[in-house]
Amino acid sequence: MTPVLSVRDLRVRFGDREAVGGVSFDLEAGRALGVVGESGSGKSSLALALARLHVGADVTGEILVDGTDVLAASDAELRRLRGGRIAMVFQDPLSSLDPHLRVGDQIAEVYRVHTGATRRAAAAKAVEVLDRVGIPDAARRARAHPHEFSGGMVQRALIAMALALEPRVLVADEPTTALDVTVQARLLALLDELRDATGMALLLVSHDFGVVAETSDDVLVMHAGRAVEQGPVASVLRAPSDAYTRALLQSVPRLDGPRAETAKPSEGTREPLLRVTDLRREFRSGPPLRRRSVPAVDGVSLEIAPGEALGVVGESGSGKTTLARLIVRLLAPSSGRIEFAGRDVTGLTARELRPLRRDLQMVFQDPLASLNPRRTVGDSIADPLRVLGEPGAERTARDLMDRVGLDPDRYDAYPHEFSGGQRQRAGIARALAPGPRLLVCDEPVTSLDVSTQAQILALLAELRAERDLSLLFVSHDLAVVRQVSDRVAVMRAGRVVEIGDVDTVYTCPKAPYTRELLAAVPKLIALDPVP
Repeated sequence: MTPVLSVRDLRVRFGDREAVGGVSFDLEAGRALGVVGESGSGKSSLALALARLHVGADVTGEILVDGTDVLAASDAELRRLRGGRIAMVFQDPLSSLDPHLRVGDQIAEVYRVHTGATRRAAAAKAVEVLDRVGIPDAARRARAHPHEFSGGMVQRALIAMALALEPRVLVADEPTTALDVTVQARLLALLDELRDATGMALLLVSHDFGVVAETSDDVLVMHAGRAVEQGPVASVLRAPSDAYTRALLQSVPRLDGPRAETAKPSEGTREPLLRVTDLRREFRSGPPLRRRSVPAVDGVSLEIAPGEALGVVGESGSGKTTLARLIVRLLAPSSGRIEFAGRDVTGLTARELRPLRRDLQMVFQDPLASLNPRRTVGDSIADPLRVLGEPGAERTARDLMDRVGLDPDRYDAYPHEFSGGQRQRAGIARALAPGPRLLVCDEPVTSLDVSTQAQILALLAELRAERDLSLLFVSHDLAVVRQVSDRVAVMRAGRVVEIGDVDTVYTCPKAPYTRELLAAVPKLIALDPVP
């Protein structure tokens, strides 16, 4: 069978740096190829090259999409090719939509440009594809702006936009990174259905081996820009021949594997470092004349002891991120009480909160939006120390870069020069710089490859042991939460439906919703032990 996508000796070079070095593969209609590897391995550079989306790069080799030579195509041919025959879903969802336009209008415009459909037909198509990817009340949400969507919902909207034209090849760069496990399962099933129904080929870039195992027919493992191993997914994951592949698989957190030792809460005083009581936060939603109050956090109570890690899991829109932002007082609660280190911080002003910022830090979900694009990454890490008047800020920042897996020699590089995973590491280093007592982490390892993820989780465990550091760890990845947490709280519709010791909750969940989440976690096939 003639492949719908054929790549031969693909090379992508930025100046003296070769990001992709001689990669070749074929992808037939209806098949799925998973591309895995660490941050900086060349996965995203490979994906962008397939639709000739690189700026300032020297791309050589051969890329054929449905018979069209991408590297030799004219601008007019490229416009017809992109979207119609090859579509992209990008890694960073929040920077891929225009914040000023309604989500449905943006999807409809793409559909109209490529098909010539009427405005009415395009609007109907937008609602249809939003519904297909699991956006609730799609007709109403199509009229919303991107900032009114959760991170997971934005990613679903981008996937809907790509699927609207039913392309021959879908290139998805970490398409489920921001999604909870139930929506992820639904989208992976949708991609399988589309492949079966339309013959669409899928190239899936992911650091999640479970997602690749469930979705892909074949897998290509990249390291330092090169394909070190490729073949049928079951064969490669069961019996990897390359040492790098084996090392990656050993780093994968699993629900059915041994749990890493975590630091235990401090002995002695049991006075909580953080106590949250009946916390509520409502947002106004809807048209100006019909606005209604929607509870994002609805009566949450919890405690975190010194040195303890509390994981928070739940679907997108369950209130996890709102809870995290309330605790660090980036949002003011509608009602309830927040006590930190024995002090009521619920109603403190920004000026009154300033002395607490050293002890209370947050790692944000979106690394690109949380780093100043006009500051070097090194200076962004050092700035909190300079504000506090700490000596040797640059030296400390370089040490922190090294600890989270960034090259200290890149201190003077800017955020756009780093991969998504590398930017997240920088955000973690910046939050650690002041030496906080409580670190609130909102999806801190979501965009990281498994080996870097394991490194960050090990670092957090070390810091807990060294500094008696407490964690509030928000994540949709239940396997990661199991690795890092002592206890876990399960949220749904703004409420905690179950809370308890992590092993107890995972092995004997009481709430039906918790059982549903655990059942949706992708499985890494019934693998033999990795040698």
